[in-house]
Amino acid sequence: MGKTSPMAAKMASNEDSSMNIFRRPDYQSEATQFIDQLKTAKPTLEAEQRQGRALLWDKQVDRNAVKAYNEARVPQKPYVYQTSGE
Repeated sequence: MGKTSPMAAKMASNEDSSMNIFRRPDYQSEATQFIDQLKTAKPTLEAEQRQGRALLWDKQVDRNAVKAYNEARVPQKPYVYQTSGE
């Protein structure tokens, strides 16, 4: 009754660590490998991405202009393609 199986002994030794049976520490997906290779081949890639983002998205918003635009909006009629005056 004092004998333990090798698996039980292994599990007992791993009790302090997280018991994730699906853990694959050395695995890298093909996408991760591709991105790592791309970053190695082109070290300025992240800086270029930040410049592109700043160009298109990171803009200061003039809140007064947005408010004026929203207040000046004319409500759309329910039937926009109806041409008669009814």
